[in-house]
Order: sequence, then structure tokens, then C-alpha cells
Amino acid sequence: IPKKSLDETGDEISKNKSDEKTGDEQPAKKEQSSESEPSSKVLQDMMTAEEFKAAGLEKLSTEELKNLNAWLQGFREVAETKAAEKATAKAAKMARLEQTLSRVDGTFTGLTGRTIIKLQDGTVWKQANIDDRYRAQVTDHPAVFVSRGSFGWKMRIEGTPEFYVNPVRK
Repeated sequence: IPKKSLDETGDEISKNKSDEKTGDEQPAKKEQSSESEPSSKVLQDMMTAEEFKAAGLEKLSTEELKNLNAWLQGFREVAETKAAEKATAKAAKMARLEQTLSRVDGTFTGLTGRTIIKLQDGTVWKQANIDDRYRAQVTDHPAVFVSRGSFGWKMRIEGTPEFYVNPVRK
């Protein structure tokens, strides 16, 4: 019977000791990990240990690492926002190009095989097929309709048959 009570007492004592240890130590570790890991972990994930040390970041306090990480997070969000805006603007520009109705900026004399056509809306187009040749009646600022088809861009200029073009990138 004394063995049983000793075992029970020993168990209770060890439980109490382990409860005290884990009760005191674990919250401290949790606090430490919640403060230092998110801020330093992100930086350490982005850099190798050597780069982290070479940059002197191991000298920063937990609070300084946290602030640096917050700044980097804000910087990333701004960069992502700008990239999304740029992609949206590019998509909008391409949508405008899907079908364009404009006028030639100047006179149109016909297709020579390497004709470059500038429109009043600022877009510039190059004749795609060099074998296409057509002498048109000289016209000042004729109307132009550009559309995207399954085989590329087609242009129709007032008084000429439809022909393929490629957009000229600036």
C-alpha cells in the first residue's frame, strides 16, 4: 500500500511539476514565437541564413523585425495593386483594339506590301501580307475598321478590300 501511495504521490508531484513547468514555459515560448516567428520567419524565408546575417538582420530586436516585416508586407501589397492595375489597363487597351473604328491620319494611297498605317486614335498598323498590293484612289482621312479574327487582325479602309495587319508595338 505505501508503494501505491508513493506512486500516486510521485505521479501527483511529477504532474504538478510538469504542469508548473509547462504552465510557465509554454506561454513564454508561445509569446516569443508569436512575436518573433511571423516577422523574422517571413524575412528568413525570403533570404538564406547567410544573407540574413550578412544584411545584419539578426541584430534587430523582435519589435524591429516585426516592423520591418509589416513594412515589407505593405510594400508587397502596393506592388501587387500596381501590377493588377497595369494588367487591367492592358486588358482594357486590348479590348479597345478588338474592334476599332477610326480614320487614317493623313492620306491613303493603297497597299504596297510593306504599308504602315497610322490612325487618328494613335494606333499604328503594319500590312501583314507583303504579297497584298492594291492601288487605291488617293483619299484624305478615309474611315477605317479594324477587327480581330481567328487568323489575326483585319483592316478595312474605305474604298479598299479587307486585308490583314499587325499592330506595331511602341
